[in-house]
Amino acid sequence: MKLENQIPVNNNDILEIEITDVNFKGQGIAKKDGFVIFVDNTITGDYVEIEIIQVKKKYSVGRLRKIIKESTLRIKPECKYFEKCGGCQIMNMDYKAQLVYKKQRVINELKKVAGIEDVLVHDTLGMEKPFRYRNKGSFPVARLNGDIAIGAYEIGTHKMVDFDTCIIQNEKADKVIQVFKILMKLFKLEPYNEITNKGLVKHLMIRTNKQNEVMVIIVTSREKLPNKNEIVKKLIEEIPQIKSIIQNINKNQTNVILGNKNKVIYGEETLKDTIFDLEFSISPHSFFQVNSLQTEVLYSKALEYAQLTGEETVFDIYCGIGTISLLLAKKAKMVYGIEIVEQAIINARENAEKNNIQNAVFYTGKAEDIFPKLYKQGIKADVVVIDPPRKGCEKEVLNTIINMKPEKVVYVSCNPTTLARDLKILSDGGYEIGEIQPIDMFPNSTHVETIIMINMC
Repeated sequence: MKLENQIPVNNNDILEIEITDVNFKGQGIAKKDGFVIFVDNTITGDYVEIEIIQVKKKYSVGRLRKIIKESTLRIKPECKYFEKCGGCQIMNMDYKAQLVYKKQRVINELKKVAGIEDVLVHDTLGMEKPFRYRNKGSFPVARLNGDIAIGAYEIGTHKMVDFDTCIIQNEKADKVIQVFKILMKLFKLEPYNEITNKGLVKHLMIRTNKQNEVMVIIVTSREKLPNKNEIVKKLIEEIPQIKSIIQNINKNQTNVILGNKNKVIYGEETLKDTIFDLEFSISPHSFFQVNSLQTEVLYSKALEYAQLTGEETVFDIYCGIGTISLLLAKKAKMVYGIEIVEQAIINARENAEKNNIQNAVFYTGKAEDIFPKLYKQGIKADVVVIDPPRKGCEKEVLNTIINMKPEKVVYVSCNPTTLARDLKILSDGGYEIGEIQPIDMFPNSTHVETIIMINMC
């Protein structure tokens, strides 16, 4: 007996079915009499045998039993950890097909969430070599089968995948992981156990720059790091490119990786990197785009869409360490940056000074508080750039834009769903979407970065 008349599947049903799409989690999508079935480890065009393992009111989940006929888009993943690690959801899809998928994700969300269809969405701008692109990685540390493991979590779980290489990270990150694992064993540093709240080392975060210099952040559950000097000595002996080693203390039982306290135990407190001809200081907490090559593609497009002549006042909302702000400032009259993370604003001001940029002012605080306040003080923008987190913009930010009426808005988004929601609000508030450019900042994953030109009607 079926669970409900409109649900055409039951638990334990065995089906042969075609995968017609891939969702934002990287799961294949199939349909039985119009009813959605999600299936891990499948891609568009696969014809598969599945077993239904979960049935909900609006969808079901199937477990892949075998691939009857492979999709023409399917390739062998370059990474040997692909089937377990949750980091690269679509590495089994041809890269050109990945770019098409990401463009379609943007189109689908605009239509579904906002009812927006008549807008130009360009082809996704991808990479020539979609590997070894990440300049930052955060790796959980745990005990696995009695041994120390550093790596990633299995898809949808907190089960560890222990690895010695990650082919989307800089090679120097691989080396740090390999050496640090040996040092943990040598000095008997106990991995943190999130269930018992015991153990010392929680995460290993690694940042690199274009010069292959390295910042290592050791996240611990308490202040004392035994054999600290010996650990530093061994790390820099094995990896001389290390410029900074920082201990971050996070005593909280939380999914948030970094705590609020940093202790520099070797070298500099920041790592230097460049975008075009500007130099930036990056601290452990700083937001900095993780794909250096594609960052320049993204920011070039942002400058193009802003169409600055040198006479404009610009707001950069969610400005981070001032990367876009300072690039805008070189072409604008005045730039105001707003960011909630205090350390990022400290870095932004330092970055402005070191790059001799004097027409950029930075404010610490919530965008939904600072932006309306500055507008009430009479500061009005000709152009507003917004680069929010995945949750998108707060209503107060969007309402201030609508009331302020800047001629142009440039929206940089990492989440097509919240992007579509926010574009609907701006569209209803008198703005017209000019064009949309997806950019592949995260090859082999389902994530897509999008930049949008928005004009006052």
